[in-house]
Amino acid sequence: MNKSDLIKVIAEVPGLSKQQAELALKAFCDAITSALKSGDKVTLPELGTFSVSERAERPGRNPRTGVEMTIKARRVPKFKPGKALSDTVN
Repeated sequence: MNKSDLIKVIAEVPGLSKQQAELALKAFCDAITSALKSGDKVTLPELGTFSVSERAERPGRNPRTGVEMTIKARRVPKFKPGKALSDTVN
């Protein structure tokens, strides 16, 4: 399922147009993005938890040249599915 498919599914709710569904999806994604950017965790019991994890600086190797290099420390988004989602999928 891609973004346009998801918008179509959301628009099936009575009274919602595709434009309104697209705005709702954008608002949802923007809210999660801004919360993660500020270091907060977003927990949706039916879906799961979005959080940010810290990755330490580590040695690496350029796969093309084989030259050793240092991979900088960075923050990465994480998602842990909730029990309801896991139970539904399984």
